[in-house]
Formats: sequence, C-alpha cells, structure tokens
Amino acid sequence: MVAEPGRGHTRWRLILPVLAVPVLVLGFLIVGLFAWALSDEDDPRAGAMKKVTCAEALAFGGASAPAHAHVGNCTLQQGIDTAYTAVLRMPRDDVRDWLRETYPKAPEARSDASCGALCLDVSHEDGLPATAGAHVVQVRVEYENAETARVRFSAFTM
Repeated sequence: MVAEPGRGHTRWRLILPVLAVPVLVLGFLIVGLFAWALSDEDDPRAGAMKKVTCAEALAFGGASAPAHAHVGNCTLQQGIDTAYTAVLRMPRDDVRDWLRETYPKAPEARSDASCGALCLDVSHEDGLPATAGAHVVQVRVEYENAETARVRFSAFTM
C-alpha cells in the first residue's frame, strides 16, 4: 500500500530529538574536557616544577641550610610522588661537616666517579631523620674551584 500525499508523518520526528540530546551532551562534555586539558591553570597533578623556598625544600629532606651557604634555585615537582631539589654553593671545607651534622646516623659520604666529587644517599633505613617527609635524600657535590662546592640536594618520595 502506498502512502497518501500529505500523510508523510514518520517515526523519525520522534526519534531524532531523543537521539540529539545525548549527542549534544556528549559533544559539550568532550569540548569541555579539551578546554580543561589545554588550560594554563597550575594543576599540582600536572607534574610541572614550581619554585619554592629553599627552607621548605631542605626541610622535606630533614636538613637546613648550612651557615655559610648561598642557597640558589629550589623547586618542587608533584605528581604521583613528590620531589624537592635545592642547589647550594658553600665553602668546600664545610660540606662533609654539614652532611655529618645533618645526617649523623647515615653512612659516610663517598667519593667515586659515578657521582661527582662527593655523594650521599640516605633513606629512613640508613639514617634519614623520622621528621623528614622524603623517603630518600640524594646529595651530589661538585667542586667548582679550590674554595667553593656546588651541592645538589634532592629529596623525594617513592
């Protein structure tokens, strides 16, 4: 049987609005997700480094700045784990004493080719203070000249 002219009502008039609503909602959600992902907001989960005070960075590893040190660039990076870094310049002769005072229960700092002039790795199992928020502290020392050492301090969770 052929439909009479003028009777052309089909079920699509009912189905299209029902299908259009979820499609539009899904489209707005996808556009919103892309806009959020491309935004410039400081999201702590993004893993971007940000500058922090060096007192904060050193305290996370259970340390404080040595008396005659010039404290430089200090950063925090957060993601799944937390990692603080600090760069200090200090008298070369003071480095070992500062490490011994800061981590008295840690093993002696070592010198070998793999880590520079001097290095120390400390965890809670081998001398990291209980007050430290970090799980591990790594200290790498390079001698810049006869008087000055550059100390790279890193404290992080795992």
